Amino acid sequence: MTALLDLDRPLSPAGSLPEGSAVIPPPQLPHVQRELIARATAAGPRWQSLARMQLSDQEIGMGRHNDHANAGVLRRIIGEYGWPGVPLVGEDGATAAWQIALRADTDAFVQRAAARAMHAAAQRGTASIRQWAHLHDRCLLNADLPQLFGTQYLRGADGLELEPVRDPDTLDARRAEVGLPPAADALHDLRLRLTAAPRTSDQKNDGTSTASPTESA
Repeated sequence: MTALLDLDRPLSPAGSLPEGSAVIPPPQLPHVQRELIARATAAGPRWQSLARMQLSDQEIGMGRHNDHANAGVLRRIIGEYGWPGVPLVGEDGATAAWQIALRADTDAFVQRAAARAMHAAAQRGTASIRQWAHLHDRCLLNADLPQLFGTQYLRGADGLELEPVRDPDTLDARRAEVGLPPAADALHDLRLRLTAAPRTSDQKNDGTSTASPTESA
């Protein structure tokens, strides 16, 4: 199981997306972009309610079926085109694909394949290495392994608790390598966000702080 993604080690931030580009070409696959955004947008309110523990058991079960269906769509897209990165589906479409992958807990094959494909895209500069770090941690925890970047939390009796982390003494150094803020700052942000109003669909999410059934920061 330790060979889960062949990525259980710190990585350089070389795959971070370029910023400040003067000209952004239109996505090459607008139909895929529309499908990914539509699916993530439809699931968004449920994901936020789940993170705030505002869903019944029946709603959680129905949501898992929806997430599984979304994972199947993402599997097809990756099989046809590889990871749907920014050149293919735009930044919003790429973020939607990542959000779907992050919630694909019912399909470990798709989630791991997405993490592998997304990492390769991040190394090419067409996906966010920060977002990938969240997905990589998710895959590790779902394989009963400690996370690497400390992005995943559980709600415990005393509030948010960090899921098990590999080599916690060097956690912030690993987070810095992928452009994530110190763990304490991320936890502070996560707590504020979960007590604030839910995000609107036009708020950008670059992977520094996300909500999921297991909290992510």
